[in-house]
Amino acid sequence: MSRYLMLLHETPAHFAAKSPAELQAIVEEYIQWSDRLRKEGRLLLSEKLVDEGGKRMKQQGGQLLVSDGPYAEVKDVVGGLFILSAESYEDAVALARTCPHLLHGEVELRAIDDA
Repeated sequence: MSRYLMLLHETPAHFAAKSPAELQAIVEEYIQWSDRLRKEGRLLLSEKLVDEGGKRMKQQGGQLLVSDGPYAEVKDVVGGLFILSAESYEDAVALARTCPHLLHGEVELRAIDDA
């Protein structure tokens, strides 16, 4: 079995437009999906990232530049992640295809280098 990282990309405004009842229903879908995969031994880790804050860092001219972000006006942020256990990329894609996040944003799927 190999490990795969699923990054959940989303538009902040998408969830901001939802009512509290709609948000709770969405959270329940994620919980049911992740509980099922966890019981099957296919979900190794899941984390929701905070909606605000974070830092962006880069080296420039020999100095580390640190800036605040992401911002609410950003069109795409990473809102969470899952680490899956799968036989192959095709198997990981099949698992990702069932993720409720696809109704609300995009999923980026990457193999983890276990070398």
